[in-house]
Amino acid sequence: MLHFDDIYKLAANRHGGSDALESKLDKPKPLAELVAMPDDRWLATITKTIFQAGFNWKVIESKWDGFETAFDGFDVGRCAFMDDEKFDALLQDTRIVRNGIKIEAVRDNATFLLELRHEGGVGQVLGGWPSTDFAGLLEMLGKRGSRLGGASAQYAMRFAGRDSFILSRDVTSRLIAEGVIDKPATSKKAMAAVQRAFNSWMDQSGRSLTEVSRVLAMSL
Repeated sequence: MLHFDDIYKLAANRHGGSDALESKLDKPKPLAELVAMPDDRWLATITKTIFQAGFNWKVIESKWDGFETAFDGFDVGRCAFMDDEKFDALLQDTRIVRNGIKIEAVRDNATFLLELRHEGGVGQVLGGWPSTDFAGLLEMLGKRGSRLGGASAQYAMRFAGRDSFILSRDVTSRLIAEGVIDKPATSKKAMAAVQRAFNSWMDQSGRSLTEVSRVLAMSL
C-alpha cells in the first residue's frame, strides 16, 4: 500500500499541481457546527440523498423547494407522526417525486432521528461518531435508518458536512490498486479493511477522512 504522500503526488500530477489539488479538497464541518445543525436539516439532507438515488439529481434539486413545503420543512416530529391522510396526499403531490417507498422512508428516518435525540442528540451522534470508525457509523445507519444502505449513507453524511469517505468508482479503484480490497467493498470484513487503510492514511497525512477520500478519488 502506497504511503499517502505518494498517492497525493499522483493526484496533484493529474490535477495541475498541489495548489490546484488543494483548491478541490473539501474539509468537514467542525463538530460544534454539526451538533448545532437543527434536526430538520439532518432529515432534509438524508431525504434529498435518498430521493437522488436512482433519479436525475437535477430533477430533485429543481423540485427541492416543493419538497421543503410538502414535508413541512422536514419538521422531525411532524414527519415521524405522518398519518395515512398526509401520506396519501403526498402520493398525489406534484411538487415532489411521488415515490411511495421513499416517502415512507422520510417518516421512518424522522422516527430514527427522534430516537437519537434521546441518545445524545442527532448532531452529536452522527457528527461526533469517530472518523476512525466511520464504517461503524455506516453500519448503524444501514440497520436503524431507512434506505440508508450502500452509498446513500456515505453521500448523506458527506452532504451534511461530517467527516466521511465515499466509495465511489475511483476511490474503489485506488483501494483495489493498493491491495486493500479486491472488489467493491460490500462485506463487513471488506469495510473493516477499508477503514484500516483510511485510518493509516489519516495518520500519515494528518488530514481528515474527507480529504483523504477526495485525494484517492483524484489519484486515478
